[in-house]
Amino acid sequence: MTGAGSAAGATPAPGERALDILRSVFGYGDFRGLQRPIIEHVIAGGDALVLMPTGGGKSLCYQIPALVRPGLGIVVSPLIALMKDQVDALRQAGVRAAYLNSTLTAAEAADIEQAMRQGALDLVYVAPERLVTARCLELLARCRLALFAIDEAHCVSQWGHDFRPEYLQLSVLHERFPEVPRLALTATADGPTRSDILARLKLEQAQVFAAGFDRPNIRYRVVAKAEAKAQLLQFLSSEHQGDAGIVYCLSRRRVEEVAAWLNERGRVALPYHAGLDAATRERNQDRFLREEGVVIVATVAFGMGIDKPNVRFVVHLDAPKSLEAYYQETGRAGRDGLPADAWMTYGMADVTALLALLDAASLDERQRRIERHKLNALLGFCETASCRRQVLLGYFGEREHPSCGNCDNCLRPARVWDGLVAAQKALSAVFRTGQRFGVGHLVDVLRGELTERVQRFGHDKLRTFGVGTELDKREWQSVFRQLVAQGHLDVDVEGHGGLHLSESAPAVLRGEVPVAFRGEAAEPKLGRRRARGGERAAGLAALDGAASPGDEALWEALRARRLELAREQGVPPYVIFHDATLLEMVHRRPRDLGQMSVIPGVGRSKLERYGETFLALIAAAG
Repeated sequence: MTGAGSAAGATPAPGERALDILRSVFGYGDFRGLQRPIIEHVIAGGDALVLMPTGGGKSLCYQIPALVRPGLGIVVSPLIALMKDQVDALRQAGVRAAYLNSTLTAAEAADIEQAMRQGALDLVYVAPERLVTARCLELLARCRLALFAIDEAHCVSQWGHDFRPEYLQLSVLHERFPEVPRLALTATADGPTRSDILARLKLEQAQVFAAGFDRPNIRYRVVAKAEAKAQLLQFLSSEHQGDAGIVYCLSRRRVEEVAAWLNERGRVALPYHAGLDAATRERNQDRFLREEGVVIVATVAFGMGIDKPNVRFVVHLDAPKSLEAYYQETGRAGRDGLPADAWMTYGMADVTALLALLDAASLDERQRRIERHKLNALLGFCETASCRRQVLLGYFGEREHPSCGNCDNCLRPARVWDGLVAAQKALSAVFRTGQRFGVGHLVDVLRGELTERVQRFGHDKLRTFGVGTELDKREWQSVFRQLVAQGHLDVDVEGHGGLHLSESAPAVLRGEVPVAFRGEAAEPKLGRRRARGGERAAGLAALDGAASPGDEALWEALRARRLELAREQGVPPYVIFHDATLLEMVHRRPRDLGQMSVIPGVGRSKLERYGETFLALIAAAG
């Protein structure tokens, strides 16, 4: 594959050339959403900030302009694994791509640098810390450059959820190469983060393309935390047997514990956190990418830049730190556009842990206010009785989204009840017990439980003792959690999670402020979008509803051959073909290369390499 500048004779118009590359190289019939205007803007030499959801096709927004414009496209990427994944996929499509990172030998790096100078490459991926070195900048000065693409651009912002100091130096690209167009791309950026990206990267004159944040294929669910590991196992067993997915935990210790617990119960579960040695992290991540049905249990150290498209679920066993982080992490599910789940367990312990993390952080007053706002938005999302997608998208500025019909609250609307009296009882219990006890003890007081601790402190003599028998223990826990989320109670994070009244509490006690609560219910049985039935049902029926035995057999045969090819070449299976492409093969049953060539995801290079092999399997299936 060569850039437009090397073509002989008359060259098609840039828009036509871009569409031809989309079809012939990447195997897709037309652009989606804002891809066309973004690509045409960059081809014309314009700078851009691209806000597009994970799985929305961000990569094509710089890959295609790099192939149309004369010269070399430089992609700033924060992770080695992401670079390798994208380069493997581009090479499969026939694109001349490479990466420069610490995994290369000196001789390998020298060969790539020579190819860059000679114009023998279309795209090169580079880490930010390497890019800004004097040596690398000098190398780039000797190359003809098509564009700079700064991926995961939210990393430049201190208000974002994944700030990385090395990104701050990337403004040097504007200073050293002012004529080369630059794109900054991210899937997550609220208003302050967006402004920060534009200012810090000197992109104030860039056109902003906001493609929307909705991922309609993801089902959002939040369940009250009880026995979190048992709840997780039930979720996996009933809905994701044999599927690949990610389980996020807040601490390294919990990661190890949950991974071991799942393995003991028959799931292939691998831990991933910053405390593991580099070789173990790399081995576990590699297995997740290259094998089928592996579950990664991880801290947030895992996942940025993970390109695996068939992650069928993302679980938060502990609440994330912000809605930005939640959106970024859940966005790793269903990148192929097929159904996926974002499932979270959430309880008072999560609220306390997140408040403690915020309290311990070294922040100035302005940043602390911003972070508290982000935390309050997360708590509001967890406690909402309305459509979760509306709350999530509203946080990113999309306030007119209709109810989605694909979250727990839409599928089984929560009961909302007048909670003023219950709130007054709860706040009174906090006040009369001295504003230093946690939820468990306060619930015992309200429920009239004569525990040893209640009697030791004489709380069985209080006027609030036993006034709350109308609610069960789980319902009172929900009341206290929601009072914290609504700002009527504060948590003493320096002590042992004791509750005390906030500034708004007296008005509630006087009945001057209305209070409404979301009703607690058992986790809903939402019905299956995907038929399940053991390992085989993690295939076609799992993704696409009912399937005939013949369809299932062909699906498994195609997946098996894909896995063989991937192992032979040392690449992840999805680099050969995505699940969505195999599904189309099952549905359409192409009989020749012409029919195979119009399957989405089958470009010219892949058709030549794999077309006959997969056609033979389809023909054998009848």
